[in-house]
Amino acid sequence: MLRLIAGFFVMLSVLLAALYSLHWLWFTAFVGLNLFQSAFSDWCPMMTLLRRLGVRDDA
Repeated sequence: MLRLIAGFFVMLSVLLAALYSLHWLWFTAFVGLNLFQSAFSDWCPMMTLLRRLGVRDDA
């Protein structure tokens, strides 16, 4: 689920950057930085949110 959401956010922000404003690429960078830090810290804000919403880790 996390990879699906991250991929969607990246594709959406690239599309919005192409259509409206290059400032949307800051959102792409934010997603990338979160993925990068979670690789080292094993903590991701989106996973915390998904768990609170009842999504299982293996889903």
